[in-house]
Amino acid sequence: MGHVIAVVNQKGGVGKTTTAVNLSASLAVAEKKCLLVDCDPQGNATTGLGLNRTELEKGVYDLLIASIPLEEAVTTTGLPGLDLLPATPNLIGAEVEIVSMAEREYLLKKGLAPSRRGYDFILLDCPPSLGFLTINALAASDSVLVPLQCEYYALEGITQLLKTIKAVKQGLNPSLHIAGILLTMFDSRNNLSLQVAEEARTHFGDTVFRTIIPRNVRLSESPSHGKPAILYDIKSTGAQSYLALAKELISRGSTDHG
Repeated sequence: MGHVIAVVNQKGGVGKTTTAVNLSASLAVAEKKCLLVDCDPQGNATTGLGLNRTELEKGVYDLLIASIPLEEAVTTTGLPGLDLLPATPNLIGAEVEIVSMAEREYLLKKGLAPSRRGYDFILLDCPPSLGFLTINALAASDSVLVPLQCEYYALEGITQLLKTIKAVKQGLNPSLHIAGILLTMFDSRNNLSLQVAEEARTHFGDTVFRTIIPRNVRLSESPSHGKPAILYDIKSTGAQSYLALAKELISRGSTDHG
């Protein structure tokens, strides 16, 4: 049964899409069959894997609103073992349409259910907000991965997010748990980075992944080339960090909770 992980943070610019794209690519390289679901209307995960959103006919929107089967909307990527359920421009209006639908919090869960056995991991890249698309992702997931940028105010934002996750767990998805908190945009020369990392570990203990994602030029360049970092420059520290994260996630036994 595929383990569904929502990559969530209501703040933008924390490395959420970078994590969703590069972790799913790294899991595929580790020979895990992986599906990346681009739940963000901005569609950065879709373009980051080299697809032109305007040329795609079907995606997350059609799965949610028109209830088409997942296999009709999924597309392959340049990486064997990694499929993508893309964000087409239609997804921009989905929040408004979902409001009036029956069982509106469970549309994504229902859409993914028949195909979960076909994947080891399904990663959901969520929008930087707590609207219906994010709630759908949390209701459909087994666990949550929270990217936390090593910058000022980062820990304040996470408290609100954890409250939301707790509310979803109580009201919509009792089996939801936190897969881990991932420190991103880490700069070892910067005292603030070191301080945030230390505070996060003190506060959240083993919930924080051992793997830390550094600030890395190759990592930030790769989306403009439509490739995950491992296909753009596998020797870069960014690519190597996500390969290490994939290993850590597998060794934590995330697949056992499905």
